[in-house]
Amino acid sequence: MKFKLGCELAYTIVEETVFIFNVEVAQLPRHVGLVDRLSFTPNVEQLGYVAPDIGNRYVRALASPGEFSLAYEAEVDLDVYRADPTTVQETDIRDLPLEILPYLLPSRFVPSDRLAAFAYREFGDFPRGHMRVSAICSWIYQNIDYVRGSSDSETTATEILVQRAGVCRDFAHLGIAFCRALGIPARLVSCYAFGLSPSDFHAVFEAYLDGRWWLFDGTRQAALDGLVRIGVGRDAAEIAFATPFGNMEPGPIRIWIERADGHPEPEPRTTDAISTQDPNLNGRQI
Repeated sequence: MKFKLGCELAYTIVEETVFIFNVEVAQLPRHVGLVDRLSFTPNVEQLGYVAPDIGNRYVRALASPGEFSLAYEAEVDLDVYRADPTTVQETDIRDLPLEILPYLLPSRFVPSDRLAAFAYREFGDFPRGHMRVSAICSWIYQNIDYVRGSSDSETTATEILVQRAGVCRDFAHLGIAFCRALGIPARLVSCYAFGLSPSDFHAVFEAYLDGRWWLFDGTRQAALDGLVRIGVGRDAAEIAFATPFGNMEPGPIRIWIERADGHPEPEPRTTDAISTQDPNLNGRQI
């Protein structure tokens, strides 16, 4: 499927501020024919960087006092790899590529070591593989309420488990925590999500199974085959869409994604397992 998407971010700069933005579509083999444009108003000097092996794209910009805004637009054809979820098994830790290790350990918002007993009690008896991670997502969907404003940028997975309410990043953090506690590498994904209403930056997660990364969304608010990745990281601390260093006030935000062929609705949701990774990449992180 081909998509048109983009975002607009506005700020009032009080004192000179350095921004690190991560809003561009990631450089991935599955993002076919990507054409995009990023601009700032007023025009400022910018420096871009693409993270090796994962494709995250970062841009640094220096904003002077006054009004400042970013505009991004892209068109991309999304290549999706599908499989029968019952055939996707877990990868034994002894067989994991060493570069996957950071996604198996606790991190700032995902203290998975503290949730190990709970995870094994709830999910330890499920068949190992994609079906067990799907069961984790079902549990989160059934037991955590999606409530805007119920958490903030400092809320951890353990706090979400206690308060039983959160937003998409919290659902993803909790799914990642349960996976890591069970010995399944997992990481956070920021994306443009077709079918999400209202449109916004969305957070889901990937689990490393059978030598490949697979998509999961505990919120069940968007179709997995309509997610266009922006970035991946151990948790939200690594993939914020904007990281400012200075004195500024955020303004309005606009995010959109639509089918490039003008089709108004998402494709029917699929029961297939959806991978973000080409089957020929042989375990590379991307």
